[in-house]
Amino acid sequence: MPESAGADGGGSTGGAESRPVRGLAVRGLAVRLFSRKAAAMLARNTVVSCGAFAFDLLLLWALVSLAEWGKLEAAALGFVAANTLHYALGRSWIFRGTERGIAGGYVYFLINAGIGLCVTMTLYAAFLRYTPINYIVARVVVSVFAGLAVFVLNAVLNFRRL
Repeated sequence: MPESAGADGGGSTGGAESRPVRGLAVRGLAVRLFSRKAAAMLARNTVVSCGAFAFDLLLLWALVSLAEWGKLEAAALGFVAANTLHYALGRSWIFRGTERGIAGGYVYFLINAGIGLCVTMTLYAAFLRYTPINYIVARVVVSVFAGLAVFVLNAVLNFRRL
């Protein structure tokens, strides 16, 4: 019987034979995510994320208060500018050695940032609606979860460093 054939001789078609392989893949990912390498990248990512967020807020303030832009337009530009800064620092410092092309990586990075924005808004709305937590505290807590999700997406899928 060929190696790829299952016990019934029908081959591996995603049935029970492939479950252990998926289990190994999940365990492998968990090992990579809880490694020293991941911890070092997460620490660098935290520094860059905080800096990018501060830049975003400063730009938002400057555009609204000094340049008299509308708040939504200023927030959109701030989001893109801060994520562009984060991407540049991410490529060169957080996820060193990536083989992903610059343009493709930037597109994936912005998609991941959009996912993070959706996670942020969904969880933030839930915290505000269903808990008595202060809105600022809720925003910080939500940012931790969204930031971790985006970090994992970028580390595993975009930059492929974990």
